[in-house]
Amino acid sequence: MKTGFWKQFAAIFYKDLLLELRSKEIVTTMLLYSLTVVVIFNFAYDAEPAVIAKQAPSILWIAFTFASTLGLNRAFSREQENGMMQGILLAPVDRGVIFISKFAGNVIFMLAFELITLPIMIVLLDLQVASILFPLLLIIILGNIGFASVGTVFSTISGNTRSREIMLPVLLFPVSIPVILSSIKATTALFAGNTGMQMWSWLRILGGFDLIYLVICFLLYEYVVEE
Repeated sequence: MKTGFWKQFAAIFYKDLLLELRSKEIVTTMLLYSLTVVVIFNFAYDAEPAVIAKQAPSILWIAFTFASTLGLNRAFSREQENGMMQGILLAPVDRGVIFISKFAGNVIFMLAFELITLPIMIVLLDLQVASILFPLLLIIILGNIGFASVGTVFSTISGNTRSREIMLPVLLFPVSIPVILSSIKATTALFAGNTGMQMWSWLRILGGFDLIYLVICFLLYEYVVEE
């Protein structure tokens, strides 16, 4: 790629990262929500450790998915409130660079709160993940890529509406079902000890949807921001 691409990417990505490091608004919001979900489920299944272990993948992705939606919503709302997005669009920056920068920032923010939530969830739910930690992190990263690519586009669309808090989940969840379902199935197979063909089959499906969504969203983002 051209050097200009990386300079533009670094400028936008650094701006988003610096804003978040100063305010810690997005990661804190996602972290508090995900921890609340985990604690609620912990009390709900307090007397049934076997049930907790069986339902852990669903609890994990419910917490991650809904918390990430809040973070995506807040990330673009901040851009609209301060007029930063309009400034970026007026600059001589390729629209694809804007998408990649926003997408990369969203993935980093999601990973940040997930890496804090996951150990707490392991302790609260008494999960044994030492032997499966690497494939679990791989599933989480792949799930983030697919969810963040679609979420970046739809948060841009919903950010221009008055009811952005409602519109984003309505637009995002139906389209991201393949990513969420594949992530849950791969995690379930991993927790059940099926680390062979079953888990890797779901991982391949997840990776395929990641690639499809990332390419389509990259190509469509120019038309999304122009609207």
